[in-house]
Amino acid sequence: MHSLIIFASGKGSNAQAIIDYFKTNNAASVALIVSNKPDAGVLDIAEAEGIPSQVIDKQELISTKFIARLQSHNPTLIVLAGFLWKIPEAIVRAFPERIINIHPALLPKYGGNGMYGHKVHEAVLQAGEKESGITIHYVDEVYDSGSKILQAHCPVNPGDSADTLAMRVHRLEHFFYPRTVEYLLENI
Repeated sequence: MHSLIIFASGKGSNAQAIIDYFKTNNAASVALIVSNKPDAGVLDIAEAEGIPSQVIDKQELISTKFIARLQSHNPTLIVLAGFLWKIPEAIVRAFPERIINIHPALLPKYGGNGMYGHKVHEAVLQAGEKESGITIHYVDEVYDSGSKILQAHCPVNPGDSADTLAMRVHRLEHFFYPRTVEYLLENI
């Protein structure tokens, strides 16, 4: 069975979608959930699901001890699910082509430092885009620039708000992210 580590900073809806997906097919299990926020909802999910969790600060994120802890779980993939910090080069080097991220827009548009959540949806709406979507990509040393794995599109409807667009994008995330993880696990 494959082992996953999930990094998340928020409520954890993508983490929950991945956990739920792999409950039914047993191809993988989540060995650890890492968060940079002690009050993140994803930690409640970890507790409810019986998954070990760790809250880290910026110093821990770059420590060799933390990398060794990640390596001790022998993860097939590290899955970023709304993790808002840049992954340090040392972690990228320790897990080459095994760290993936999901972004709530069609990269390369609306990516980079500070572009997350509603900020992305507001930028899409302000630009008058006719479509948005998600991008699942490998993580490298630069924000949102790693090789694309999958993009899924949805329309931007007249009268959309950041909230209504976010709901449509979340549906794409919750459907495609677990399935993309599964595909990668089968083909690594």
